[in-house]
Amino acid sequence: MVATSNHTARVLAAVHDAADERPEQRITNSWRRSLVDHKLDPEQSGPPLTLTQTELKDRIGPVDEIMHLAVPELEDLYRVLQDGSYCVNFADTKATMLISRLPGGEAASTLRRWKVYTGSMFEETVEGTNGLGTALAEQRPILVQHDEHFRRHWSTFTCAVAPVFDHIGQLAGAVNITSCRSDLDRTAHRLALSVTMQAVRRIEQSIFRSRFWDCWIATLSDDHAGSCAMIAFDEDQRVLGASRAARQAFSISDDMIGAGFALSQIILTGDKAVRPTNAPQLIRRHDGASLGYGRIASPLRARSAAGMADTADRRPTELTKLAGNDPNLKHAVNRLTRIVDENIPVLLLGETGSGKDMLARAIHSANERRGGPYVALNCAAMPESLMDAELFGYEAGAFTGARRDGFKGLIVQANGGTLFLDEVGDMPLALQTRLLRVLENREVRPLGALKALPVDIRLISATHRDLEAMVAEGRFRADLYYRLRGLCVELPPLRRRADKAEVIARVLDEEAPQARLSPGALDVLMGYPFPGNMRQLRHVLKLAGCTAENGVIVEADLDLRPSGGPSFPVDLETAERNVVAEALRAHDGKVAEAARALKLSPATLYRKIKALKIDVHARSRSPRSR
Repeated sequence: MVATSNHTARVLAAVHDAADERPEQRITNSWRRSLVDHKLDPEQSGPPLTLTQTELKDRIGPVDEIMHLAVPELEDLYRVLQDGSYCVNFADTKATMLISRLPGGEAASTLRRWKVYTGSMFEETVEGTNGLGTALAEQRPILVQHDEHFRRHWSTFTCAVAPVFDHIGQLAGAVNITSCRSDLDRTAHRLALSVTMQAVRRIEQSIFRSRFWDCWIATLSDDHAGSCAMIAFDEDQRVLGASRAARQAFSISDDMIGAGFALSQIILTGDKAVRPTNAPQLIRRHDGASLGYGRIASPLRARSAAGMADTADRRPTELTKLAGNDPNLKHAVNRLTRIVDENIPVLLLGETGSGKDMLARAIHSANERRGGPYVALNCAAMPESLMDAELFGYEAGAFTGARRDGFKGLIVQANGGTLFLDEVGDMPLALQTRLLRVLENREVRPLGALKALPVDIRLISATHRDLEAMVAEGRFRADLYYRLRGLCVELPPLRRRADKAEVIARVLDEEAPQARLSPGALDVLMGYPFPGNMRQLRHVLKLAGCTAENGVIVEADLDLRPSGGPSFPVDLETAERNVVAEALRAHDGKVAEAARALKLSPATLYRKIKALKIDVHARSRSPRSR
């Protein structure tokens, strides 16, 4: 290093304990780690490392469930802090940003230019002292303002970060807010950090309740515990789980949990043992010290007083039935069951005909809103000119041809129940903006109306499209995507289901109960890829049941070929590979021209070529030219 900047001199002086004005000791300690342990240079410039989409998906997997539970709080946090031009991020334990909610205007441009967004990595070992990396390294909240960053490169920004801990007290990630405004003082940023810490407490409560949804849960007031102290126990009052704050407050160790350890050995309510009731109770430590008021909440299955007596019975019949014995679907349904009564959006992904609409109805039937309306809209089946009025409604005389008495839009019709947006990936951008406003403000303004109407809906969305790719290409709003992606469930295509034989038997019983399959017909069905998935299977078996002689379905009864056309390819991936390869051959390997012919962007086609392992150079000459 030829020259030493003022910032570097300040870092070196603080590390060697020779500064006249030192920042808070935690910053100094982090500077020392950055300089001595990690051997970083304060003058190093350049953006952070950023993951590819594939690498990002691998990072999301282990914390996917926690991310879904965090999304509603992140959105609320963003609304509270947006006037301060803060971006809001959720990061994993390696300080990689997995969710980013950028502010509007010039602040968003600045953050994008500096690569402070989804996929960027801020581990302290690589970037030195910074909000995310240092909070995760120390596992406690921190505020890092301007030149308190180790790298002078980041001195434009101020970061306030609070780590997130899971249901067993293990570090699970962090919530970060970052601002590039220079006119906000430290007091304002500390207030923002306090709001962030409150949001993190609620996220941790959601994680704990999601994990122990079928247990009684004792929750201590934050005023007395300093954090989210929660203890889960069964009807015999055996302790089954404890949050990080509860473990610290009551010295609960891992070997005490699930080993017959009784709740009464930890806390008392009033002068008696713990009473199972949802009403606030005076909580005392076992030695008699008062801890103030807390709640002993009953498990979901016990809340008959709230109109939920049959919830536990309905879940297996409505959701578990659809999961069958496919491991992936069983895991997805298990997660759905845990949050079925929480107001968390659900996004269903899967090929056309894979059963997204049936799963959406099952979710509605299994939750506490099942007595309310279930309203569905297929965004791909309605023209854009009609979708606006259909979804948001309109007042009488709002436009030429409008109904005399106006129209109550589907969103208002779904108030108190569930709104299902099928094929949401086909929603036009202009309507995406209006829908986002509804979800953020929880109100809808019909066309021509003077005031907005409040709405309370559970939102379920579905699509067969790659929304992440559409976001990257600017064809789908990123902020709406993360609003919809509360809990993401991917339905496997029928050809990949581990329980395909059981599914065939169940659908046969539903569509053609009077018929049975011959061994040969079953072999054909098992080997067929079903590009139309569950919808096609139902059609094939219903038709075969009507035409089978003596109630026995044979190979000839199976309508598995499209009329007047060849048989389907082995699977949809093969079909897609064939279409892309043919387009490349027809245009002599020129990707831009092939993309125009396929009505795709060149970036999308390049991604498909890579995913399908197509050698462009091997196809650069058309067979017709040889």
